[in-house]
Order: sequence, then structure tokens, then C-alpha cells
Amino acid sequence: MRAHLGDHLVIESPTTGATRRDGEIVGLHHEDGTPPYDVRWSDTHEVTLVFPGPDAHVTRTGRDRGHDPGHDPGGDAGAPPPAGPPDPGDIGRRLAAERERQGLSREETARRARMAPDYLAYLEEHPGDPSTATLIRLAAALRTNVRALRGGGAGLPPGQGMALLHPQLRDLGPDECRALLSTHGVGRVSVTTAEGPAVVPVNYEVVDDSIVYRTAPGSVPAAAVGAEVAFEVDRLDEAMSQGWSVLAVGPARAVTGPEEARHLSESAHSTPWAGGDRGMWVSIRPTRLTGRRITPAGQ
Repeated sequence: MRAHLGDHLVIESPTTGATRRDGEIVGLHHEDGTPPYDVRWSDTHEVTLVFPGPDAHVTRTGRDRGHDPGHDPGGDAGAPPPAGPPDPGDIGRRLAAERERQGLSREETARRARMAPDYLAYLEEHPGDPSTATLIRLAAALRTNVRALRGGGAGLPPGQGMALLHPQLRDLGPDECRALLSTHGVGRVSVTTAEGPAVVPVNYEVVDDSIVYRTAPGSVPAAAVGAEVAFEVDRLDEAMSQGWSVLAVGPARAVTGPEEARHLSESAHSTPWAGGDRGMWVSIRPTRLTGRRITPAGQ
């Protein structure tokens, strides 16, 4: 069985042939249109997750069934699900985290959202894109909003959300710190200037175990050269109230060799967000790496 958004799922009685129930398919969980589906039922207007049985078939909306290769009213042409444990998507993780933070069972949350507990379990345990109607009901049940469940609020100051019900704060080992630091992105460097201490964000890369960034001579980030400095990177998930931070401490130097500077420029993933002429490379060689991570207890 395969379907498209907007098609109708019809469930008929296997004994009388009379239509028992029908609804619009408002959500697909697989790109090839195979089950399960989010269905908005015409009699209740509720949206539930449906695994169609042998008494169900799909009717097309505005398409010619005879020329629709995906129309398969009786069989299941979809490939079997991949082996191994499911990997929940971002929405599933946020749903589970918010529910657990409030100490709610799946059954109670599903009752508040007027949906089947099995449907909520599926949303929490599998990647998918639930319909807006489904997210609205879940947000109301969890006393949050759809934007938070989708991971919105990235432009808001962090730390305004509720803390986890049972948070766990643990120290990270050097290998974990290197792994988290070793990509690239934006970090903050702490330097001492003529006006006093300062902390400024910079685009950074990690090359040969050194943290490198571009700046302009005479700028605040350039004040790191010749001193021992601190460099901090973090990632926060505001909607789930968890995250990590890594702190690197070590001496900073200016990259003066033309070949080394050219190599860094050619391997950089992006130009400095601040723009302008920032051709001076600064390299920090960490002598101390520490980090911490906040997660739900037991995770």
C-alpha cells in the first residue's frame, strides 16, 4: 500500500463491505508513501497514527488511479523497515524529554492529547514529521508550544527554559572534549586587553590539535597572541534543557609562516562572519581540556 498526502484511507467491514470509517492522510512517515500514516478522521477530526490492515485501502484525490503506479489497494509494496533499533528524530527526542521532565506517563500524555498511546510511542521512537494538528495537541498536553517541540527559539537568549526534572551533570574526559571541539564553528576566546578582560566570539577550526581563527591585527581577538588564554565552545538544546561545554586553555601565537597561513586559509570551512580584512591567523595549542555535559539522569 502506498499513498500521498491528501489521499483518503478507507476502512471497510470485511463482512458487509460497508464503509466503516474514512479519513484524510495528513502525514507520511516514509518517503515512498508506505505505511504508517497520520490520518485525520472525517467523523471525529482527530489525527491518529494508522497501520492499515487488510480491510483498508487508499482512494486518490484529484489523480487518475489507473495511471498511478503507487496505487496498491490490496498489497503492501513497501520495503520492510530497516533492521536494528529505531533512531528517534529531533521531534521524538523533544517529546520524550519534555514528557519525562514533567513526570508524565505516555498514557497520561496521550489522554491529554486525545490520541492513542501507541501513536505517541511511535512519535517518540521513530523519526518523522507529524502534522501540525498533532503537534498542536501535543504542545497543549505538555503545556508548551509547537515551536519548542520543533526546536525553535534559536534566536532567544539560552537558559530561559525549564530545567530537567532530574538533571545529571558529568565531567567529560579529554578524548570526549577533543571530539566535541574537533569540528568547527563559533567559540569564545578570553583575552586581556588594555581596558581589562574581554571575551569575544570567533569562527574557529581545529587543525593538528590546535585551535585556529582569523582576525585583524590590533583587534581584541589578536590580543591573545603571546599569552595563555581560555577558549570555550558549547552546544545547547534549549527545548530539551541539555547541552555541553568544553574549555581549552593554552598559549596563543600568531601564524607567521606564509605556507602555514596559506594552508589554513585553503582548508577553512568559512570566512569570518564579521567580514572585512581578517588575514591574521591565531593558533592556540591547548595544554588543558575540560568539559561538562548536562543530560537527563540515567542517560
